Formats: sequence, structure tokens, C-alpha cells
Amino acid sequence: MGYAKPSARIFIAGDLGPGLAVTPERAQGHYLTHVMRLAEGDAVALFNGRDGEWRAVIAGGGRHAVTLACETQTRPQRAEPDVWLAFAPLKKTPTDFLIEKTTELGVSRLIPVFTRHTATERVKVERLRAHAIEAAEQCERLSVPEVAEPVTLERLLAEWPAGRTLLVLDETGGGAPIAAALAENATTPPCHGILIGPEGGFSFNELDALRKLAFVTPVGVGPRILRAETAALAALSCWQALVGDWR
Repeated sequence: MGYAKPSARIFIAGDLGPGLAVTPERAQGHYLTHVMRLAEGDAVALFNGRDGEWRAVIAGGGRHAVTLACETQTRPQRAEPDVWLAFAPLKKTPTDFLIEKTTELGVSRLIPVFTRHTATERVKVERLRAHAIEAAEQCERLSVPEVAEPVTLERLLAEWPAGRTLLVLDETGGGAPIAAALAENATTPPCHGILIGPEGGFSFNELDALRKLAFVTPVGVGPRILRAETAALAALSCWQALVGDWR
């Protein structure tokens, strides 16, 4: 017997499995019962980034909590593209937009990076993580990207893992076309990072230091000057189309 697709889908930090009872966070319970107006017996899709996606039903609820009972797995967990995005934080609304859309585009790790010309000095990581969770719920991916604590550019480069190429968007025009760079640096499976500079661009000294690193490949995304959030989406789209899961 087939089931109708659940109208609500939420991320759960705990384990999922047949017969397990799950208690979502209070805000999630409010969303299910007061926003979506679901009642006992209604279905909800659950995922945690480890156990695939599960169909659960509302088994009960009180004033402050809702209980969900896992029934069947609807999708198994599968490997996803491994691409990191390091970005100079923007103002609040553009940063929120960037987190949402790059989550939809399948980024696996988001790293806020402070550069010389970064426009903001504060990053509310928990808010960014909440945006990433909401975007993952909406786009039906099986995981939520990790949102790392902010680091300086110097620390990012000093701690960059061996074997992972870093594609740096070079707004000065000194980089190779991103498609050509991806073709030359593709690995199996691809293991890349992308670095997007601030609204004011990288400083001369930052670009000079980046170009001297063996794991860095400067790239360009065309003849037009793109806003930082647009550049991030353009680069990730190229990556997914050429070496990611759009192929």
C-alpha cells in the first residue's frame, strides 16, 4: 500500500529507525501542530544526515511536546558531493541568502572567513545553522551542511587539509576559467573548496599570498563583476554541473 507524501519535513538530531519514538524540539512541534495544523496520525518526513529519510506519524502531543513514531525508511542515506565554501561574511540579508541557496546547491561545509575588506565583524553562527537546516528541509536533501566557526583568512589557509584543492575566485581577471580549472583538478571523487572574497575584493597582499600556495587555483567566472553572493552561486553551479551530482 502506498502512502501520500508527508506535507511536513523536519531535521532531527537524534537517531532514526523502525519503531523509534522521536521528540522534536519545541519550535518544531509548534510548527507541526500550529503552522501545518497536523494532528495525531498525520505523517511527517524526518532526516538526520545519517540514517536516511523516514516516514513518521504523530503519535501524541501535549501542550509543550509532540511525539513522532518512525515507521518506514523512504530513502536510504547516500554519499553526497564533498565541496566546501569559504566566504567573507556579508551584511545580514545577503549572508542569509547565501546560506540558504548554497545549501540548496549541495555545499557540504560553510566557513565564514574574515579578510582585510570583510564588511562585518560579527557572525551569528547559530542563526546561520538554523537557516541551513530550514533550507535542507525545504530542498529535500538528506543532510545539513556544517556551518563552521568563523576564522581569519590566515588561519583558514594554515589549516587547509592536504589533498583538497581550493578554488579562489579572482575578481582581477587573473584566474583561469572555472570550467577549465575544474577539468584539470578533478579527482575521484572530487574534493574541492571554493573561496569567495568580500564585497570590496581581496587585498593585493591577500591575492599575492593566495597565488603562492600550491593547493590554490585562482579562477574566474566570466567578464562581469558579480556580487559576492552571486559569485558563490555561480561557482557552486559550475562545480555541481561539471564534477558534482548534476552530471
